[in-house]
Amino acid sequence: MRPGLTLFLLGLATLLLAACSRTPLQEQQAYVFGTRVEVIVVGNDPEQGRQAIAAVLREFDRLHRRYHAWQPSELSALNAAMAAGRAHAVTPELAAFIDEAQALAKQGDYLFDPGIGSLIQLWGFQADEFKAELPSESDIADWLLNRPSIADIAIDGTTLRSRNRNVALDFGGYLKGVALDRAAAILRDMGIRNALINIGGNVMALGSKEGRKWRVGIQHPRQAGPLATVALDDGEAIGTSGDYQRFFEVDGRRYAHLLDPRTGYPVRHTQAVTVLIPAGTRAGTLSDAASKPIFIAGPDGWRDMARRLAVGLVLRVDADGRIFASEALHKRLEYLGKAPEIVVVQ
Repeated sequence: MRPGLTLFLLGLATLLLAACSRTPLQEQQAYVFGTRVEVIVVGNDPEQGRQAIAAVLREFDRLHRRYHAWQPSELSALNAAMAAGRAHAVTPELAAFIDEAQALAKQGDYLFDPGIGSLIQLWGFQADEFKAELPSESDIADWLLNRPSIADIAIDGTTLRSRNRNVALDFGGYLKGVALDRAAAILRDMGIRNALINIGGNVMALGSKEGRKWRVGIQHPRQAGPLATVALDDGEAIGTSGDYQRFFEVDGRRYAHLLDPRTGYPVRHTQAVTVLIPAGTRAGTLSDAASKPIFIAGPDGWRDMARRLAVGLVLRVDADGRIFASEALHKRLEYLGKAPEIVVVQ
C-alpha cells in the first residue's frame, strides 16, 4: 500500500484565511521524507518569502538524500560498514545526529530506537509501496535474539563502529523533526518571522498569521477530518504518530510501521499519539522523537513515558478509539462541532 498523502495535521487557518489575507502569503509543497511537506510564509516581501521557502526545501532534499536508509547515501554506507564489522568515518553532522539520537533513545527506554532498521526492513516498510506480506516468525525470533540497538554504536570523533553487526540505522522517526528545526533556523536567518512548516504531520509555527495564532487540526485516526484543533504559539511544534498512513492489511488485520522493539511486531494497542512541544532549539526534533516511545509504551506505560520525556501536552487514542489527553493539552483543544468524549489525565 502506498503511504497516504493526507497530512496528520492540517493547516486549517491557512486554508480559511488565504483568500482574505491582507499580507502576501507564499506557499509551496513538495514530497520529501516519504511524505508531503508544506512551507507557508507570511510577509510584506513576496520575493523574500519565495527565496526563504526555496532554501528550506533545498535543505529538506539534502537531508533526505544524505540520510536515506535504503537508497545509496551516507547513512546506507555506514550501515553496510557496520554489517561488515568495519569502523567507518562519517561527517561531523552524521556523528552529531547519532550522538543525539542515542541520548533520545536512552531517555525513551529504547522504545524509540533508530538502530532497528533491519526490523523495519523485515516488515517491508523500507519501501515506497508496502506488500501485504508478514515476515516469518523465525526471522522475528532471530532479530530479537540479536536485538540490535543504536546503543551498540561507539562514537570516536567521526569514526563509528558497532558492537553488533545487525545494527542498521533508519532515521524515519527522527529526521523530520530535525528538518523542522533546520527550517525554522533558515527562515529566521533570512528575516522571516511568520511561517508554518508542516512535514507530514510534524508542524512548527513561527510568529502568527496577521496577529492570529496559527491553528492546526489533529487528525482523527479513523474518521475524516480533525479530532480537534489547537492554536500554536511562536516556536511551538506538534507531532503525531499514528497507525493510519503507513500500514498494510493481511486477513483484515492492520500492520502499521510503528514497531515495538521488545516484541518485534507492530503496535496494536494504540491508534495515535500527539505531542505538543514548547518553543526551543530542539522543539521540532522532540515533536518527532517523543511521540514514538509514548505510542509504543501502551496503556500501562504511556503516561509514565510522557513524564520521563518531560512531555506535558499529549493526546492518545487507544485501539478502541478512546481518547485520553493531559490536562494541559485538553485546556487548549477546540472543536469544529460537538466535542468528543475525552478522558483527562494528570
